[in-house]
Amino acid sequence: MAKRDYYEILGVPRDATAEDLKKAYRALAMRDHPDRNPGDAASEERFKETSEAYAVLSDPQKRRAYDRFGHAGVGAGAPGGGFQDFGDLGNFTDLFDDLFGDLFGGRRGGRRRGRGQRGADLRYNLEIDLADVIEGLESTLKIPKMRPCATCGGSGARAGTSPETCGSCRGSGQVVLQQGFFRVSRPCDVCAGTGEIVRERCPDCRGQGRIEGQQTINVRIPPGVDDGTRLRLAGEGEAGIAGGPNGDLYVVISIRPHDLFERDGPDLHCQVPITMVQAALGSEIDVPTLEGRVKLVIPEGTQSGKVMRLRGKGLPTLRSTARGDQLLHIFVETPSRLTASQRELLERFAEESDVKVSPAHKGFLDKLRELFD
Repeated sequence: MAKRDYYEILGVPRDATAEDLKKAYRALAMRDHPDRNPGDAASEERFKETSEAYAVLSDPQKRRAYDRFGHAGVGAGAPGGGFQDFGDLGNFTDLFDDLFGDLFGGRRGGRRRGRGQRGADLRYNLEIDLADVIEGLESTLKIPKMRPCATCGGSGARAGTSPETCGSCRGSGQVVLQQGFFRVSRPCDVCAGTGEIVRERCPDCRGQGRIEGQQTINVRIPPGVDDGTRLRLAGEGEAGIAGGPNGDLYVVISIRPHDLFERDGPDLHCQVPITMVQAALGSEIDVPTLEGRVKLVIPEGTQSGKVMRLRGKGLPTLRSTARGDQLLHIFVETPSRLTASQRELLERFAEESDVKVSPAHKGFLDKLRELFD
């Protein structure tokens, strides 16, 4: 069976750049890699074919030979050894590590040595009051988590013993599988990627190097936090396995609903009821803020729906000293029950009222007449 053209295999034109070749090879190799298609013989054959094509075309010398003589220029009998006699596969496997090291456990970033595994990250939901957003606060948290075993010092081994170097991976935590020129690194099955084996386990932690416990942590909540703000405390998560680094703790803030205020970013909104007499005659009233009461002057003739602003009485923003405003939404409350004398006074008021003192009402009546007259 005739071999397919290498450019056709990779799906690139004959003038493809090195970057084009690399991009095409990566996509095809990721699709057909045996680890992603276990037991699929067709995928394995395509993977070998793709790797062979890239190995030739990514090498400038071999690519020139292939462009001039075709497969004969890079075969077993070709000058310089051809494809079957590659002596520089190290460069190719290094490239594979660069492309797929993170996915298949290759050498990218250096081989993993030592037996430590990073501990899990933890999340703690902390509920605070709206008033706490102004100044921030110190909070003491009690976190249940896995902690290093004090008996074995986190090694997992019984007192007087120590972990042994894994003979299968020789302490690297990785084993290398090679098929032809292709190499893939995987975590060692014998030591589970730790590089060491505990023969005699610590009786307290049973060889895990950590035990369940609780830790008290003081955390500073900064001013200006919002609902959903996430604070990261590095190294305060669960202890690592067998001496590995700790995970992180994420404190997620939620703010309790307030009876009077609604938050809109750094601004606060508050509904303020006043009587019809206060609205008509004007008045001075007490209104709430998160820091106590303040006096507010209600101008004569204030209408329901008027918004009044208290500058700087809102909330700060994170990492800023500036504060928002408090917006007071005025609404005029109509009395629902009247005494006889109150009713009489209002009836006299109605008789003596002039539409000139009620401009909004006059405008409505004028529009009503225009609509129906």
